[in-house]
Amino acid sequence: MTGTKAWHLVSRPSGMPTMDNFELKDLDLPPLGENMVRVENSWLSVDPYMRGRMNDVKSYVPPFALGEPLQGGAVGTVVESNAPELKVGDKVQHMLGWREQAVGPAQLFTKLPELGVADEQWLGNLGLTGGTAYFGLLRVAEAKEGDIVFVSAAAGAVGSAVVQIAKAKGMTVIGSAGGADKCAFVKELGADAVIDYKAGPVVKALMEAAPKGIDVYFDNVGSDHLDAAFACARQNARFAICGMIDSYNKGEPQSFRYIMRVIAARIQMRGFIWTDYLGEIQDFYRDMGGWIANGQVKSRETVRDGIEATPQAFLDLFSGGNMGKMLVRL
Repeated sequence: MTGTKAWHLVSRPSGMPTMDNFELKDLDLPPLGENMVRVENSWLSVDPYMRGRMNDVKSYVPPFALGEPLQGGAVGTVVESNAPELKVGDKVQHMLGWREQAVGPAQLFTKLPELGVADEQWLGNLGLTGGTAYFGLLRVAEAKEGDIVFVSAAAGAVGSAVVQIAKAKGMTVIGSAGGADKCAFVKELGADAVIDYKAGPVVKALMEAAPKGIDVYFDNVGSDHLDAAFACARQNARFAICGMIDSYNKGEPQSFRYIMRVIAARIQMRGFIWTDYLGEIQDFYRDMGGWIANGQVKSRETVRDGIEATPQAFLDLFSGGNMGKMLVRL
């Protein structure tokens, strides 16, 4: 057997996870059977949704099993293959992250198209985060040219993509971020106005930034940002609910202080998962690939190095430790 190192979940977090919930262990990789490949990972993704999988509750994906290797997005190179469709040297994307090497059936690994982009882009703007932004904004919220769009966590991986897609489509964008550096970054992305949520009440700031109200809210945060969106929603506003990171480690309900406006303003509020739209993935690759090629969509990554850095990179997502996409480089 070939060995590798992999992070395991050894206990379920209560509230904010700690390093005690994780353990880096040696993992034996089985010899390759028919139609199996071995991949050496070069980039690992950590994402806020992984926090939900650490709870033993039913959701849209099964919870992580205690004592088993964790999973997450990864990009790597095939180093051994018994599958005709994947050859040694092929670059692939898959979900067997949190480890240095992965072995599995070939159908678990997607060969990367040759678009001339850096490998890590397939974990960002051309991957889960970019797809989430694209489908959430354009399919779920049905955002269109001329709309006024409010984006929370606009300096994060998904939020920064939403800002740029909305501008590429001719929308007015108001982003929210925490602190002067992140607000400056969101402004660089093309946002028409930026709210520093650390500087005061979000609802007051959004009313000042959008005196005519908002047509679309792309939610990554929940709590006071969602409240502000309800308060400022225009007639027939559409809310795409992507995430509520403010409550992932609290277990407390949202306040919904202005929820009654959902009736008078005819607000449509819809949760979604980007995999709901895999049937339209070629549209996403076409549009996002074009925007990246012509410079309308740019990426920014916060990179940590080495397999040992993976859990801390994940924890830093909940304290604002990333600007753009958080990645681990192996």
